[in-house]
Amino acid sequence: MEILSVQGKRVIVVFWKNNTENPFEVFSNLKNFCLSYPQFNYNTISNYLSKAKVAYENQEIRIERKNIILKPKPAPEPRIRKIAPVLRRVMLKDANDEQHDLIYWLGRPVKERAAAVTHIISQSLTKGQRMDKTKLVKKRIYA
Repeated sequence: MEILSVQGKRVIVVFWKNNTENPFEVFSNLKNFCLSYPQFNYNTISNYLSKAKVAYENQEIRIERKNIILKPKPAPEPRIRKIAPVLRRVMLKDANDEQHDLIYWLGRPVKERAAAVTHIISQSLTKGQRMDKTKLVKKRIYA
């Protein structure tokens, strides 16, 4: 991907929170902003904008340093969907699906297996019906 901005070509964007008539101002550098508004300390704002890379913000303003985009953004490349079909062709008598299912579920974590069993049981219950837990053996699951 092509670089859209050049290092060093930045501006200072000032958002005035209380000024609805002209809420944004853009300055070529921080020094020009501080000379225009002497109530703001150059060193304080510079520390915010350079070291922590965060905006300077108080009750009346928010100041950010933004890169200038010098070239148009390239058109996004079309995403090509890559779908691989999952297919296993076998004779029905040779399928051995029970064995494949057992191997799959034994390879899954215990919590996932328990969640799957609970989901399958909940699908067979009617609304408001609860699961019969009289034949349930409770064991502690360590994960």
